[in-house]
Amino acid sequence: MNKRFSFSTMMLWLGLTFIYAPMLILVIYSFNASKLVTVWGGWSVKWYVGLLDNNQLMGSVVRSLEIACYTAIAAVALGTLAAFVLTRISRFKGRTLFGGLVTAPLVMPEVITGLSLLLLFVAMAQLIGWPQERGILTIWIAHTTFCSAYVAVVVSARLRELDMSIEEAAMDLGAKPWKVFFLITIPMIAPSLAAGGMMSFALSLDDLVLASFVSGPGSTTLPMEVFSAVRLGVKPEINAVASLILLTVSLFTFVAWYTTRRAEERRKRAIQQAMESMAEEASSSNWKPTAAA
Repeated sequence: MNKRFSFSTMMLWLGLTFIYAPMLILVIYSFNASKLVTVWGGWSVKWYVGLLDNNQLMGSVVRSLEIACYTAIAAVALGTLAAFVLTRISRFKGRTLFGGLVTAPLVMPEVITGLSLLLLFVAMAQLIGWPQERGILTIWIAHTTFCSAYVAVVVSARLRELDMSIEEAAMDLGAKPWKVFFLITIPMIAPSLAAGGMMSFALSLDDLVLASFVSGPGSTTLPMEVFSAVRLGVKPEINAVASLILLTVSLFTFVAWYTTRRAEERRKRAIQQAMESMAEEASSSNWKPTAAA
């Protein structure tokens, strides 16, 4: 048992090192004073200061963050609705086809998805004149299509674990279905919604293939900018931008985790207090007839 535990611990630490060591090296080299990424020239913050003058790189960063935020919101909304249909409506015509269409982006290569969306946008522009040009809007639509599948899978797993007796009790007391959904179901699946939103944000911020197909002039995202720069050699400013994104995502993830944890603790305390109060009421109601007798 000890040997197995030691081997598991060793493999865990090796896996964590393999994942996070490159990120740590990236952050360290973002403070490199040398223009050559592979040569250490001492500590310096000039590359962080130089980001203020690199309008092209900073513009792609702002553009990518904007698209990622819009994608996270839209993917959570569409993915939640799709997951609710798949888990709450057991039988309807075309359910198998609908489920396959929802999860298709998970198994379909991004090249195929990007090419299909490109042909769709070109055909729509010829038929109805929209979109007139490919840009931020088309990238947002492509990323939302891709990320909604991940949100649907995450939220579906959470919805299948919920106790439907709570929702049924609320509807028995006169609550409308939409009110039950927003006031009871949504708070109970809030952790999965947060996880799906963060996953969509990260996938959109990291995507290169879809954006390369559906983007146009003036809509270059950060992965496209980095990919085009890497072919000519990695610039130190890219290390600085990546370090700032790591810091921002880490802080956002910590705040989301802490907020979700506090909300879950408050929910558990409320449930425990309700159960204790119900037990006290039951014990008092059982004691009164005995006392009267």
